[in-house]
Amino acid sequence: MKIIKYLFFLLLLVLIGGAVYIATIDGKFQIEESRVIEAPDELLFNTINEYKTWDKWGPWMDTSDDLVMEYPEKTSGLGASYSWKSESQGSGKMETEKISPFSSIDQKITFITPMGESISDVYWKFEKIEGKKTKVTWGMKGEQSFMDKAFWATQDSTLSQNVKPMYARGLEKLEAYANEKMSQYSVHVDGVTEHGGGFYMYSATASSIATIPEKMSQMLPLVNNYMRQNNLPQTGMPFTLYNEYNEEQGTAIFSTGIPTRDKVVPPKESTVLCDFMPRQKAVKTTLKGDYKNLKEAWEKGYKYIEENNLEINPEAAPFEVYRVDPKLQPNPAELVTEIYVPIL
Repeated sequence: MKIIKYLFFLLLLVLIGGAVYIATIDGKFQIEESRVIEAPDELLFNTINEYKTWDKWGPWMDTSDDLVMEYPEKTSGLGASYSWKSESQGSGKMETEKISPFSSIDQKITFITPMGESISDVYWKFEKIEGKKTKVTWGMKGEQSFMDKAFWATQDSTLSQNVKPMYARGLEKLEAYANEKMSQYSVHVDGVTEHGGGFYMYSATASSIATIPEKMSQMLPLVNNYMRQNNLPQTGMPFTLYNEYNEEQGTAIFSTGIPTRDKVVPPKESTVLCDFMPRQKAVKTTLKGDYKNLKEAWEKGYKYIEENNLEINPEAAPFEVYRVDPKLQPNPAELVTEIYVPIL
């Protein structure tokens, strides 16, 4: 009997000592991972801000076969939320508490376990860097309860060692998801139409075909600034007029223009000029997607002309109209470009 009492007393001392030890552990934690992703900050922000995308890139989807996501009516923006249930992963919920468009998102996450609820703060930061790249930081911070500390004290790894690889995997999958979304495109040949034409301000140059995008990025702002400084109204979307295009030599002569209402006579020294595009019949092709797919869109337009025995107008230059450009839409998959090949 004395031995049993002694063992009980010893066990009690161990439990008290363990409880004291666990109580002295600092429960505060902050875990974060970052990744530079070649995608616009607005696109990445909008993806994270919409909880219905999380099952497409969430790292936990790789480790659970019984995870069930549940969505309320509001799944994006302030006050949005979602919850999950899983016998293997446990249950929980997430709610958006604060958003700063395209720069940060603050969320509250609740893990529901047999030991009770554990609540932590989750945060996202989006930092725009060179080109169209964005540094995305995903973090979680909070303070572990006594039971949380007791649980992790019995494990071979820490909370941070478990979460950091998961966050790294999630950011990797987020990049793959963003790339997939940005690469989507469609080409549709609309057929024969009539383009209205009109006056336009423009800047022209000759260059190699490879440097056309770089040249355009310099010329369009030049035309736009000239129109603003001279209070000229913009009556249509920007376009590029291909006066000459020689694939064999890899050279082109082209103009970048912006439609305006009336004829304008610029000063002699001006590099921005005014011209008039006549009303003309043309085959129209519409590309929805990244500019890297323009070559395919042009080819389909010319193929349509050949298959329908149409005759190209040799006196008129073909052109592209940027109906939805990057200034209005950061996701390349949402860009809309109209291609017009004048015909007789």
